[in-house]
Amino acid sequence: MEALRVKVTIRCNVCGEKFVLRGSRDKGSIETGFKQCICSNSNDLEIEEHSVL
Repeated sequence: MEALRVKVTIRCNVCGEKFVLRGSRDKGSIETGFKQCICSNSNDLEIEEHSVL
């Protein structure tokens, strides 16, 4: 089965920075390559997923 392409919006709850990334959904997880916000926050993030056709 081929990985599904998704658009992901990540908002940092510490500094409010917003990132819009493209990634792939495969076997229940999303991979975008995102590691941490520019303020060094890697845990307190709001993640929203949108399907891409």
